[in-house]
Amino acid sequence: MRAINRLNVLDTIRRHGPIARVEISQRTELSTTTVSAITASLLDDGLILPRHEGDIRNEAARGRPRVMLELNPDAARVVGAKIAASRLVFVVTDFRGDVLSKLTLPIRIDRQPIAVAADLVEDGVRRCVLDAGLSLEDVDTVCLGLPGVIEHRTGYVRSSPVFRDANVDFAAEMTARLATPTIVESDAHAITLAHHWFGKARDLEDMVLISLEQTIGLGVLHGNQLFRGAGGLSHNLGDLVLGMGQQGRLVRLSSQAGESAILGEKQADGRFAEAIRLGRGMNHASALIKAEDNVLIGAAVRAGEAVGLTIANIVTLFAPPRVILVGSSLALGEPFLESLRNAYALAVPPSLNGVTELVFDDSTDDFWAQGAAAVALHELYESPWSTTGPAL
Repeated sequence: MRAINRLNVLDTIRRHGPIARVEISQRTELSTTTVSAITASLLDDGLILPRHEGDIRNEAARGRPRVMLELNPDAARVVGAKIAASRLVFVVTDFRGDVLSKLTLPIRIDRQPIAVAADLVEDGVRRCVLDAGLSLEDVDTVCLGLPGVIEHRTGYVRSSPVFRDANVDFAAEMTARLATPTIVESDAHAITLAHHWFGKARDLEDMVLISLEQTIGLGVLHGNQLFRGAGGLSHNLGDLVLGMGQQGRLVRLSSQAGESAILGEKQADGRFAEAIRLGRGMNHASALIKAEDNVLIGAAVRAGEAVGLTIANIVTLFAPPRVILVGSSLALGEPFLESLRNAYALAVPPSLNGVTELVFDDSTDDFWAQGAAAVALHELYESPWSTTGPAL
């Protein structure tokens, strides 16, 4: 309970600071005595700083200035990364999550041997840390966000389109290479936390995010916490079964709304294949849709309908106040978005009309990487600390 209360106080200061102790007590529903004890410990550990409100030099002012508390940005440094098939994106942030440096490497790593992929990721981390004017000894934690099914607690990548192997212990591999604690997380979870900390869900404690990229990911936030499955498993929403097709075959969401399903036979086209290799497949598809390519328009409509029905089912289960959609599939434009909205409006239960807001966001790669950094910071917030740093 002490650890939970400590995390709650620290996160409240992050979200609302500079903030007074009495307001922390009100927001966390903890007693003022408990808040005073926790904040004293956080001050001793150097995780937060006091700020005196008002001009203490003004002799005419009556009473003592109110002490406000805020995060100490220098308390820790972390690295966050978005690992995609065609590019690696890194950021270094301080303890507040403010970006100190960022780096993008347009390198295709899918289907490379694990050792080669690890080499490229290691080089990217080291370069980005150097760009921040730091060394790896100054970094407390690294978090790598990947698409696929990830075990957060163990760092195992059960499956990912960027690896040709399954069940890869990537966290152990990178921890050994960097000599720094390394977390491996679902990129969908990373972008969910990015929106909760910095983006379009800062005002919410509960929300759902759907990432529409090479895989279809799901992030569920409840009570300011990411919901994970057994062993910290992430969710591959593309595996969701929509129904039965011909000859009793299961119809999964990925077969209707996955990138490969949308692009279809177009992927064999020379220019299209090159765009896909460069991670620009959906942008190329968008240009063809604007040129009234009926095949791609039809695929975009089918994909939008499948995603809209899926969102309606998620709303039926969780009734979140907001569902945020991100990812490259949004580049398909109005045929996709209109089909999605229509299918959602048709399928959502009448009793839940108006409960959930749909938000579409063109999040940058840097923002995804910043979300991975937020995952690392959240782990630090939960760690027991001493004046020498986190006890990981």
